[in-house]
Parts: sequence; C-alpha cells; structure tokens
Amino acid sequence: MVSKESCRNEIRTAIGQLSERCLHSAAKWAGEQLVGIEQDPSNSTPSNTRFQRGSSSIRRRFSTNESISTPQPSVGFSQAATPLPEEDEVIDGDLYHLAKSYFNCREYRRASHVLRDQMSKKSVFLRCYSLYLAGEKRKEEEMIELEGSLGKSDAINRELVSLERELSALKRTGEIDSFGLYLYGVVLKEKGNETLARASLVESVNSYPWNWNAWSELQSLCTSIEILNSLNLSNHWMKEFFLASAYQELRMHTESLAKYKYLQGIFSFSNYIQAQTAKAQYSLREFDQVEIMFEDLLRNDPYRVEDMDLYSNVLYAKEACAALSYLAHKVFLTDKYRPESCCIIGNYYSLKGQHEKAVMYFRRALKLNKKYLSAWTLMGHEYVEMKNTPAAIDAYRRAVDINPCDYRAWYGLGQAYEMMGMPFYALHYFRKSIFFLPNDSRLWIAMAKCYQTEQIYMLEEAIKCYKRAVSCTDTEGIALNQLAKLHQKLGRDEEAAVYFEKDVERMDSEGLEGPNMLEALVFLATHFKTHKKFEEAEVYCTRILDYSGPEKEKAKSLLRGIRMEKTGFPSMDMEHFPL
Repeated sequence: MVSKESCRNEIRTAIGQLSERCLHSAAKWAGEQLVGIEQDPSNSTPSNTRFQRGSSSIRRRFSTNESISTPQPSVGFSQAATPLPEEDEVIDGDLYHLAKSYFNCREYRRASHVLRDQMSKKSVFLRCYSLYLAGEKRKEEEMIELEGSLGKSDAINRELVSLERELSALKRTGEIDSFGLYLYGVVLKEKGNETLARASLVESVNSYPWNWNAWSELQSLCTSIEILNSLNLSNHWMKEFFLASAYQELRMHTESLAKYKYLQGIFSFSNYIQAQTAKAQYSLREFDQVEIMFEDLLRNDPYRVEDMDLYSNVLYAKEACAALSYLAHKVFLTDKYRPESCCIIGNYYSLKGQHEKAVMYFRRALKLNKKYLSAWTLMGHEYVEMKNTPAAIDAYRRAVDINPCDYRAWYGLGQAYEMMGMPFYALHYFRKSIFFLPNDSRLWIAMAKCYQTEQIYMLEEAIKCYKRAVSCTDTEGIALNQLAKLHQKLGRDEEAAVYFEKDVERMDSEGLEGPNMLEALVFLATHFKTHKKFEEAEVYCTRILDYSGPEKEKAKSLLRGIRMEKTGFPSMDMEHFPL
C-alpha cells in the first residue's frame, strides 16, 4: 500500500497547482482528502493537528513545520507524473494574476481577453477554460430567455467549435499539457464525441492523476463495465478513488465498498469516503447504518451540505419527521440557495403531505441546477401524488435525458403510465428500470402487476416476475402472497399450498396478522383436509378459531368433518374447542 506521507506530499503540491489554474472544486476535493490522512504519531508535534473522528467535537491540526516536497514514487504504485512546474512566471505572471482575479469574479471573457497573447501552457489553459465557462454562462442565459427557467431549448455553448479547433491543434503539435487535455475531453464530451473524449481524459489523468475533475468527467463517460474495463489507466492511488466511484455509479455496490474500505487504510478520516460509503449502503437499503454514518458525518462537518439530500431521503423513507425538520432547518441556515438544501426542504414538505410546497422547492433546486437529477425525479413523485400524471411524465423524462441509467426515473414513468391505465407502456418502462437494477424486488413486483392486468393478462409471466422478486428478498412479502393466489387461480393447489405455507412462516416470524394471514390459513386448512392430511389441517383450523367472522364457522365445520373422517362417527359438539 502507498505510504501516507507520500500521499500527503503529493496532495499538498497538487492543491496549489489546481488552485493556480482555478480548478477550485478539484482543489477542494484534494484538500478534504489531505486532512483525511491520519498524522503519523512518530512525526507529530504539538503544532501538528488533524481532524479526529469518533466524538462530537472536532480537533483540527494543520502541519506547520513539514516541508512541501515534490511527490516521489510510492511503494506498490507507479509514479504517474511529477507535479508540473510553475512555468513562465516572470514573463506572464502579472497578467495571469489579473486574469485569475477576473475569473474568480466570474468575469470570464475579461479573463480570457487578458491572456489573449500569452502562450505558456498555464495561460492557454486558463484562457480556454475561461472561454468555455463564458459560453456555458451565456447558454444558461439563453435557456432562461427562450424557454423559461425550466424549459427545454436548443441553446448551445457557442465557444465549443473554436475551443475544439484550438485544443486539437495544440494536441497535434504536442503543446498541450494535462490540464489542456482535461478541457479538450470536456469539449469533446459536450459535442457528443464520447470515444475521443474518453481517450483525452485518460491521457490527462495518466499524466496528472490529482485532478479529480478529470476523473469525474471520465466516470460520466463510463456507462458500462465493459467501457470501464477497456480504459488503459496508470497504476496510481487516485485510480482507486475513481474505480470506487465508478463501481457505485454502475450499481456494483459490493465492489465499491471494498475499494473504499481499502482507501480508508490511508484516508482514515476522509469525510468524502464516509459519505460515499453511506451512498453505497443506501443503495443496498441499509437505512439504519446509513443514518448513523450521516449523523457522525454532520458531527464532524456540521456545515456540510453535499450529500445531505441523500440523508434526507433516508429520513423520509423512515418517516423521521422531527429529524428531517431539524436537517431542513440546518441547511436552510447554512446555505438556502444550494440545490441540495432546496431538495431537503422539498422532502420535508412531501413527508408532511404538502405536495405543492414540495414541488415549489424542487423547482427552485432546478433553477439553481437544471441537471440536478434527484430534483427531477422527486418532483415527478410529487406530481404522481397530486395525480398530475402529464407533469410527472415530463419530470421523469427530463431525469432520463440527464441520466439514461437512472432506474428511478424509468420506474416513475412506469408508475405514471400505470396510473393512466396504459399497462403496455408501463411494462416497457418497468423493463427499462429492471435492466439498470435487476436485484430490486419492487421493480419485479411492479412488472408482475402489469402482466396481471386485463389488457395483458399473462399470468405465467407474472409468476416468473414474482419468483424473481422472491429471489431478490421481497421484504414486504407481496410476491409470496401473489404467487400463492395465482397458482390457486390456475388450479395448481399443490404449488399454491407451498407458497401459502412460506407466506405464513414469514408472517409468523415478523409477528404479522391480518387478512392475508387468514386467507392463507383457510386455504391451507381446506387443502390439507381435502388431501386427508388431517394433522396439518387441524393445526390450521385451530389457528383460525382465534379469529372472528365467517372463517371461524368454516374452521369449526372443517374440524367436524375431520373428526368424522378419522373416526367414522359424527363428531361431538365443537364447543370444547378453544374459542
């Protein structure tokens, strides 16, 4: 495993280089990983500190006496690159600093103009990056002007063509650096040339692996495990972060958790790793464990907003109204104009049954970030609750446009068409959702119900779907009950009895009672009496006597019949049976 000290030195140097090129989100990510590395006790002094996890207090420690050195090769990993030198500072340093100031004030075209005659690789990158962001800013303005704040439009980044031409020329002549390759990959991705974009981004991360932005863009282009495995990536510890995140997006949660567990050997106190681990466990529906992890995360980073929308989903699923109210209030005070904050507040109003207010906050989140996938999906759910299926379908389709691999949006579309009485359409979308998440019992049950509708009425296919749901651990027990009923309807009493028995065992283990239990007991009592299995029949009849209603009288009648068949004489009065 790579040494902690080597990682620490690499990240320190990278933070400066990323910040110098205005890649602020990548620098922030690197900084979080830096303080996530546990300090070596042998090198620690009273002035060296760290984040300490495991208590409600936070102890920060920043090194003050360690020199920042150029990263060296680490044991177990090949050194992908040496951090780039700060080049041409004497020639264009003053102009570069002015351009950086304009950039940080979001005056992108001014920043680009200042560097128009500068030819150092660092200046070329910042000039092109500024021009790209200027085009993105103008595209957003056009989308609002032409179609409204959430409408679709044909607005494009008009700088992409010139940027592609310039960056491709620099690549051909070999005058492009790792950061230029990253931007070239982004431009190619925006233009729809995913193959070349992947190649450019792979070249970028192989030559400079500390730019998390480049890894994130590359991950968005890995839509299948085949594509991921085809990448020729250098063996560096940053690759482990990439693979862990990519596995999670591809719903390979076990593999993702294994990677994060490995990385925790170095980054023991990384809030990012803890949040990603919680995401993977959320996908595995381990809500209790996820809640504990997010509570710990908030104790150590109380003003964190990233990923807290996922925490709100957990609280929503658990119907923890008080905790969700507290979280919504907290993020509102921290930064109410973040998409995640609006999403959390929307979840709170949804749990309270105030669906109009929930929609208002989800729309506000989308005004802040039109590609915020969760808000589109959750807004679709709210429209379903409000019985506004056309609006729900539109929201789900927008989510699918952003991420065609999002099973929740496909499932939502299926639900919406099911509500509209269009089971063939619903079946199509449920199939799409199952393709992306084949191990979720809820999706198989939804598809089975479509097969049971009068328009389709393919009961054998429904049985197959319910069987898959059982194999996927149907915690609600819907599949077992339906399998029993379908076999009963088809005259397969033996198979029906098997599934009714399994369902009774499940309900007994969970301490459940109700109509499903009574229905199963009546069928089993009748079935076993018919097949002269009197002991089993008596057991189920006796259980039915604990209920009131016509079923109780039927159980008494069955017991009388059992006594007659066993003895050959009419049975005595049933009053001696416990009522």
